[in-house]
Amino acid sequence: MPLLDQQPLGAIVLDIEGTTTDIAFVKNVLFPYAEARLEAFMAELTPTTEGQAILAQVRAEVGDEDLSIEDCIAQLLAWARADQKVTPLKAVQGMIWNEGYRTKAYYSHIYDDAAAHIQEWHRRGVPLYIYSSGSIAAQKLLFANTIVGDLTPCFSGYFDTTTGAKVDASSYQKIAETLETPPQELLFLSDHPGELAAARQAGWRVFAVQRPGTPDFEPDLQTIKHFGELPIAFSEA
Repeated sequence: MPLLDQQPLGAIVLDIEGTTTDIAFVKNVLFPYAEARLEAFMAELTPTTEGQAILAQVRAEVGDEDLSIEDCIAQLLAWARADQKVTPLKAVQGMIWNEGYRTKAYYSHIYDDAAAHIQEWHRRGVPLYIYSSGSIAAQKLLFANTIVGDLTPCFSGYFDTTTGAKVDASSYQKIAETLETPPQELLFLSDHPGELAAARQAGWRVFAVQRPGTPDFEPDLQTIKHFGELPIAFSEA
């Protein structure tokens, strides 16, 4: 049985960016790749049903049903450069990133200690879950294509913002109910103080993850710099 500070540990729930994965991977790899491919990708996609749906979404978003294909693509590029979270842009970026993974243009970054402990905890029977603001599809894509290989077999499930905002305690209550596990037996690891506060408010155990470049946390937060610092033990019971 897994134990955390000698108390039963029912499952570990992990954030992604800043916890398992360097934030710079998204900023310095995924976003530039999508921006560089966007024009050519949309030119290839335009004749398809998917492409026409994207163009219709762009036109609806800007309120001009007569917007030309060229102007639609220019608008997508403008949104990308401004890092706007607009539905048609997110759809195109997701398709381009899928292509990038498929063609091995890049692999997802994962911290060495995160990869090692995710695999070890899985071997030891600890149920592992992801809770990220990225879609469940994007989460699976990221962990299926890491620099150390496919880690998706290690995870029992995924949660995204369809469950609720990550800074709302009710989201963690819903996850506990879904997992049919008492909140005090759930551990959440994140680099975001608001998320940690929400999980703690819902009765979870939490540890802040301090990666290189992460701002210092408040002293009342238990903090680790390495997954191996977690006080997890395994009993034979």
